[in-house]
Amino acid sequence: MHLYNLTLQPPTAASQAIVGNFSGARQQEIIVSHGTRLELLRPDVQTGKMSTVIATDVFGSIRSLAAFRLTGGTKDYAIVGSDSGRIVILDYDPKTSSFVKLHQETYGKSGARRIVPGQYLATDPKGRSVMISAMEKSKLVYILNRDAAANLTISSPLEAHKANAIIHHIVGLDVGFENPMYAALEVDYTESDQDHTGQAFKDTEKMLTYYELDLGLNHVVRKWSEPTDRRANLLVQVPGGQVASSERFDGPSGVLVCCEDHIIYRHMDARQHRVPIPRRKHPLEDPNRSIIIVTAVMHKMKGAFFFLLQSEDGDLYKVTIEHEEEEVRALKIKYFDTVPVASSLCILKSGFLFVAAEFGNHYLYQFQKLGDDDNEPEFSSTSYPSFGMSNPDAPLPYAYFRPRPLENLVVADEIESIEPIVDSKVLNVLPNSDAPQIFTACGKGARSTFRTLRHGLEVEESVSSELPGIPNAVWTTKRKEDDEYDSYIILSFVNGTLVLSIGETIEEVQDTGFLSSAPTLAVQQIGADALLQVHPQGIRHVLADRRVNEWRVPQSKTIVSATTNKRQVVVALSSAELVYFELDLDGQLNEYQDRKAMGSTVLALSIAEVPEGRQRTPYLAVGCEDQTVRIISLDPETTLEAISLQALTAPASSICIADMLDASINKTQPTMFVNIGLQNGVLLRTVLDPTNGQLTDTRTRFLGTRPIRLIRVQIQRNPAILALSSRSWLNYTHQNLMHFTPLIFENFDYAWSFSAELSPEGLIGISGSTLRIFQIPKLGTKLKQDSMPLSYTPRKFITHPTNNYFYMIESDHRVMGPDAATNKLDELRKQGQIIDDEVVDLPPEVFGRPKAPAGTWASCIRIIDPVEAKTVAVVPIDCNEAAFSIAVVPFSARGGELHLVVGTAADTLVSPRSCSSGFLRTYKFTNDGANLEFQHKTETDDVPLALLGFQGRLLAGVGKALRIYEIGKKKLLRKVENKSFASAIISLNTQGSRILVGDMQESVSFAVYKPPENRLLIFADDTQPRWTTAVAMVDYNTVAVGDRFGNVFVNRLDAKVSEQVDDDPTGAGILHEKGQLMGAPHKTRMLAHFHVGDLITSIHKVSLVAGGREILLYTCLHGTIGILVPFVSKEDVDFISTLEQHMRTEQSSLVGRDQLSWRGYYVPVKAVVDGDLCETFARLPAQKQSGIAAELDRTVGEVLKKLEQLRTTSSGF
Repeated sequence: MHLYNLTLQPPTAASQAIVGNFSGARQQEIIVSHGTRLELLRPDVQTGKMSTVIATDVFGSIRSLAAFRLTGGTKDYAIVGSDSGRIVILDYDPKTSSFVKLHQETYGKSGARRIVPGQYLATDPKGRSVMISAMEKSKLVYILNRDAAANLTISSPLEAHKANAIIHHIVGLDVGFENPMYAALEVDYTESDQDHTGQAFKDTEKMLTYYELDLGLNHVVRKWSEPTDRRANLLVQVPGGQVASSERFDGPSGVLVCCEDHIIYRHMDARQHRVPIPRRKHPLEDPNRSIIIVTAVMHKMKGAFFFLLQSEDGDLYKVTIEHEEEEVRALKIKYFDTVPVASSLCILKSGFLFVAAEFGNHYLYQFQKLGDDDNEPEFSSTSYPSFGMSNPDAPLPYAYFRPRPLENLVVADEIESIEPIVDSKVLNVLPNSDAPQIFTACGKGARSTFRTLRHGLEVEESVSSELPGIPNAVWTTKRKEDDEYDSYIILSFVNGTLVLSIGETIEEVQDTGFLSSAPTLAVQQIGADALLQVHPQGIRHVLADRRVNEWRVPQSKTIVSATTNKRQVVVALSSAELVYFELDLDGQLNEYQDRKAMGSTVLALSIAEVPEGRQRTPYLAVGCEDQTVRIISLDPETTLEAISLQALTAPASSICIADMLDASINKTQPTMFVNIGLQNGVLLRTVLDPTNGQLTDTRTRFLGTRPIRLIRVQIQRNPAILALSSRSWLNYTHQNLMHFTPLIFENFDYAWSFSAELSPEGLIGISGSTLRIFQIPKLGTKLKQDSMPLSYTPRKFITHPTNNYFYMIESDHRVMGPDAATNKLDELRKQGQIIDDEVVDLPPEVFGRPKAPAGTWASCIRIIDPVEAKTVAVVPIDCNEAAFSIAVVPFSARGGELHLVVGTAADTLVSPRSCSSGFLRTYKFTNDGANLEFQHKTETDDVPLALLGFQGRLLAGVGKALRIYEIGKKKLLRKVENKSFASAIISLNTQGSRILVGDMQESVSFAVYKPPENRLLIFADDTQPRWTTAVAMVDYNTVAVGDRFGNVFVNRLDAKVSEQVDDDPTGAGILHEKGQLMGAPHKTRMLAHFHVGDLITSIHKVSLVAGGREILLYTCLHGTIGILVPFVSKEDVDFISTLEQHMRTEQSSLVGRDQLSWRGYYVPVKAVVDGDLCETFARLPAQKQSGIAAELDRTVGEVLKKLEQLRTTSSGF
């Protein structure tokens, strides 16, 4: 078995974001790290929308990211710390739109190890040096400078190690142009290691240490080290240093130390200031809970600066420092606004705040004001004795604020992010859809969503209006060549033509010179200021002064097809002749003297647009009924001579020649493509050689069941092609590569470009008798998301065998259920406390729910209708129980009636896992599954983490035990159990009497149920322990598994063993066999192994394309969706594997990680080809492409065609 791994949706989780002028232009961009991928985002200051400029896989994991700029420079560079053991400096090159590696310095082993630097990065604000640090011991400082040619240079590393020290955070100090300094939070564990009583551990202090880089002596010294708060977790740089032009200081320098419940200002030889972190005044909050700051950002303005700090509830605090020169007078803090909890905050000079959210969608906010003039209480260090430091060990009195809706910020843009994906299903439930949808349960807490992902582009409709009849075509046209917007909409009906003018309103006009009594075949704005209409009886050339020149068709013939551009017209007559017209310099249409007889009825014609600065386009494509397409010359020397011919499998229904940029074929200029749509719904894309007119490199694709109609349109000022069949598809260029994606909208019969003030980049289409004007806002997206809110974190959801509903369980830890919350509020009211209802009723999806002590849970069962994307019913789970597993079981004791069984546990503590009692709740479906009726609940001794219907009974993994239950009147009855599993059972799959048991830490075991003896027996397991997270049965003997460390692998049981177990009626043979390696008597064999780099949460065996082959689709925690495609033939395996080897040598990782060792992080790669690496072949320089293709004995076109075919036939993407 050989597999091909492809990522359909790259990870969307943002682990870090940095801001800077990376392109060197006078505008700021944001680089976001998605763990294994770097993305450059550019905010549009006018519209406030974010757009992706470039996104690249780095084939390694990014651990840290920092922006820096050399002194006096105008361009920012990105420094990346990763698991490659190398520090990498990247530069964004706007010409090629790619990241360029400027420096790559090796300093340690690869892998994310605790003493190999790469975890933290800190830069000197003046851009002179950078410190890269590990979790423990190691810190290296590199000096950055420029050489005579103004290129960036990097020194050899200087060590600032400290043995036995755990590093919590590092930051660069702002000291102006004095020697660069770095601050670190360190804990020394030497004494704790040697003291067995544990007293030294209790007395350990956390140190704030300053390291100074002496530029004169070229080494690093420890300048200063003082103990600080033991719960300090984050350092923030405070501006400092003198302004060059005056004696003024930018700020006091030093750092803000963020601790539990407090913020401390610290600097060498300066007074400390401490303020409390304000907390929410919410009656249900746990009063003993402490608050920590999770992320912070500092922003400098002319002569001032402020900090935004974010707590783990998402509340933003504005911190300011009052200072005189270098002396701090006061440290002040006040509540600012509440936004989603971020992994990074970035403030842009244009007045925006980018929030790279920890979970869920990312946001771009615009500052409305800076919160200076509101009446929020402000807490200052001056209001506490000795600036809050009179007793540093004792907490300051609590400070409170009232949370409120946004006041200082307003949302400007939202970037969809589907992480974390907790569970998913792949099914086709939507009406008239030919491809399955991916349903995902995403998110955390009250911001969780249930999302439907569909392959295609989102369409935004702006106008929809009914027409008097059913038109068969629509066009728009300008009056003059240099008009900005279109003037007319022309609709052709069976018996006439309707012309509408576009102005304030859209209304019918009569005096345009168009013939309204006949249908129209083509419309064109021709020459500088004339219009052209082709109808079955002739051609009307309407001049600017409304005079009409008419060319009539010879007797007893009609025009059957036509194609036009700004200077040329070609029509085909019913007698299979072609007539060619060209515009002369006086603006007159002249017919070429000869007519070309084709010998077969012409079905379709196409010419390209006239190239810039030329008189004509030299080629015409003609599709005839004899199943051919001919290329015919329009050159003055060889007019209407046939040049080349291509045979087709069916008659052509439409042809479209377009010049489009595809960097995989030609990096510098557009390629001329001939797109041929056939009557059987197949599209052919062929490259037309501009020098000799030959057709090469044909690619085919099945679009739908109707004959295809092709239309050339403009999308974002670039040419694109709409292909209309039983689905509408768009072929367009995005980031220099060609994309071909369906539109998620109803099918169009005809469409055209539409440009008016309201929608300058729009499209107009007709479906039936409806006219629609629409645009396509998000190019480059492969999956359209429709989301629906949930109450708590989703855990699992399942489908019902007969109806279309989904049943989902949700549960949140440290959150009170609605009943418990109401009871507590009633209790407080009885005690006479005044409850602030406004605060209690704040929307939880923005502010979260109040935190409760550990062991408190809120949970519910939700019934979802995926077609309508709505909640049908919610069944709350009371008694502080949390749901962990769910299954639909047809109990044979009740005549196969379906029941829903939910595994819950009361008073659960997450670590170490314990509960007061587990339960199996049984529900009956009522109202066709739209409601649940509670039957009974059965107590268990541990948390039931996995449930499954098995041969008319319930199979349950309760803690470490596997049991089978039968349904009874008062509760479920235990019939058989097996307790020999090493850790908790987290997944169950079955086929026949075989059960596959996924163990939390011990991979997958094969078990069998033997009814004669009523035994559950384990007969095979894995040779390696694996932390299982997702399991799918590929066939009776084969299983695909995802583990907690981002690996996916396929194991298979030997067929002989399988037969032997099935033939043993009582299982006695298995009982008496000797176990191997302290486990089962038989072991599975590993067939394939691959490191995805993201924790896999679900695996499905599905077919994504109608009639396509089955593949494995997996979803991951960070929002990755990928597929594993089995290769069909041995030669494919050899070809793609060889290509992958070449790509490994040519395409070095952006972070310097070796791709082979990255994909074999824990276990060497086996029998899986990295499709993401192979697909970067399209972006290689032409020289390298042809070199690799020659080694493979293929042309570049054949290699690209093979890669495209692998992607489209398996996924349709």
